[in-house]
Amino acid sequence: MTQIPLSISNISKAFAGKTAVDDVSFDVKPGEIIGFLGPNGAGKTTTIRMALGLIKPDSGSVSLFGQAPSAHAFGRVAFLPEERGLYKKQTARESIAHMARLNGIKAKVAFPLADRLLDKYGLSEAKRKKNKDMSKGMAQKVQLLAAIAHDPEFYILDEPFSGLDPVNQQVLENMVREIADRGRTIIFSTHVMEHAERLCDRIILMSGGRKVFDGTTEEALEEAPRRLVIGSEDNRLKDEISAFAETIEAREDGALTVFLKPKAESHAILEKCVSKKIKLTRFDPKSPSLHEAFVALVGRDEAAKMSADVYGEDS
Repeated sequence: MTQIPLSISNISKAFAGKTAVDDVSFDVKPGEIIGFLGPNGAGKTTTIRMALGLIKPDSGSVSLFGQAPSAHAFGRVAFLPEERGLYKKQTARESIAHMARLNGIKAKVAFPLADRLLDKYGLSEAKRKKNKDMSKGMAQKVQLLAAIAHDPEFYILDEPFSGLDPVNQQVLENMVREIADRGRTIIFSTHVMEHAERLCDRIILMSGGRKVFDGTTEEALEEAPRRLVIGSEDNRLKDEISAFAETIEAREDGALTVFLKPKAESHAILEKCVSKKIKLTRFDPKSPSLHEAFVALVGRDEAAKMSADVYGEDS
């Protein structure tokens, strides 16, 4: 029977009387890519640190490859911490080889391995560049390569996309996909929903230290309100479609955003408009997003914190 990489059962943690994580439970199954989502302060990093045994929960338990977190499992795990850090005077190849050696790879193997990884991910020019002289994006990729050099079974990445420009975010996404294609298990925390939508089999949403959702991306999107943008010069439009809508919002371009009732279907609105001879200038069903699902699950105030994190309005 395949061993579960991580099992978290009812863990809680408080600091100075303030609850950071409150009764959180979930399992990470082999081969999954899990997005661990929520705004800064939601409890993601504290949960990850408890999963690795870096801090102890006040209550509950953690199992890493079937045992309490300890050195026995560390060679099977890659960990990229939220706090970035490379030895400034080391070169990229030295940093990668150093971490590989710490995870049991011999020096005569570690340095050629570092070279191959740097070549594979387009960082050949960084081999002998000191870490202090690298751009932030380059240093972040080097740190990820250092974390994964020993080719472990389970990858725990804490905010791996934070601070990267869109080009480097895409490079990092491609690296995550390549790792997953080799059958490895990955959990990564982020406050940017789009990364999870593109990469994940399953998502876990955190808010205020609690788990508020755990399921597939498709299941999460079902929590989001369905909406339709519709336009017409006929002033009867709003009244005729109101029976299908939870709310209707006017847009600056003159069209309407219709948030559909649970059982309402957009094609029924179209049929109604046709039967009433209402000529439409726009009919645009919108696919739900994970951000909209998050709003539905935790409310607009908490979702606003997520947006502030993404756009640098909150530290």
